[in-house]
Amino acid sequence: MVERVSWMAPVDYEIMLFFDEHPIQVSPKVLAANIEYDRQYVSKRCGRLVDAGLLASVDTGLYQLTDTGHDYLEGELDASELEDD
Repeated sequence: MVERVSWMAPVDYEIMLFFDEHPIQVSPKVLAANIEYDRQYVSKRCGRLVDAGLLASVDTGLYQLTDTGHDYLEGELDASELEDD
């Protein structure tokens, strides 16, 4: 089970799970359409996940899950490492 990180919103888990299940690069618009959230909100949350090292911005407007993101989802990363200082 994945340990909860206090700053994460519920959509953050859905974003990462989408990338975990679909190892592709997508834009927030495509991602939002697939997880049924507002595009602007998804874009904002992707930025926060990039800041935390869980997603990577691989091209202008495209994202993918990082190795750190995979480790987090697999429970191999201590959630305290992702907390804001």
